Amino acid sequence: NFNDSSLEVQLNDREFYEGTWNDMAIHISEILDKPLSGLDMLDVGCGWAQALLFFADKGVNCYGFDPAPEAIDYGLSKGLNVKHAGMDSMDVFGNKRFDVVMLNNVLEHLADPVQVVKEIHQKVLVPGGIIIIDVPNEFNNFQTAGRDTHNLDNWWIVPPGHLNYFSRETLGNLLKGCNFELVLAEASFPLEMFLLFGDNYVEDGTLGKKCHQKRVAFETNLRKLGHEKTLREFYQALAKLNLGRQVKVYACAK
Repeated sequence: NFNDSSLEVQLNDREFYEGTWNDMAIHISEILDKPLSGLDMLDVGCGWAQALLFFADKGVNCYGFDPAPEAIDYGLSKGLNVKHAGMDSMDVFGNKRFDVVMLNNVLEHLADPVQVVKEIHQKVLVPGGIIIIDVPNEFNNFQTAGRDTHNLDNWWIVPPGHLNYFSRETLGNLLKGCNFELVLAEASFPLEMFLLFGDNYVEDGTLGKKCHQKRVAFETNLRKLGHEKTLREFYQALAKLNLGRQVKVYACAK
């Protein structure tokens, strides 16, 4: 299971996650210039299928696969078209092609991310379809400054769990090399700012939870007050600076 969050965590933070998925829904619809309803979407490493459930409610035809059998059993119990499968092939649904393929917290785990992205382009996406990749944004300036402030090791280097380390720039280069056109990049909240505020969440897990809760409150309050567009533009600006804990890119198959 490549999705780092347990089902319990995702359900507890459902409002927070739904805000992120809603942003994705807006971007998908704008990039393809189509309504979501009727689109075919594949979630590679779908985990507990929470994103697929959200998009299914929007009328998207949802498919997914994941190596964790308990997560797939859960997705099947919710009526989703999900399969238990590893990452050796992306063509899990019998030559079916999709309008949208998502890989959330997957690419950093794979031995050959270039081959995976190429296979998606050649066999899994429709021409002009969107690939959405979300990965940790490593070695960014806030992260390395936070490390140096607290005299920490590079705690984010964790083989064999993470085999690849990306930034917005290197992820964009990978996609361009695989015949994709990068359309949009968006970061997530720069959690490493808390290290620079003096909160050493790397060595204190309870601080980590508190920092996460503050980040959730920041986003939730802005969304409740109708400032989702400002939040999206803020995260797009951070991506241009190569800042933010995660980076998410949207690219179209040429």
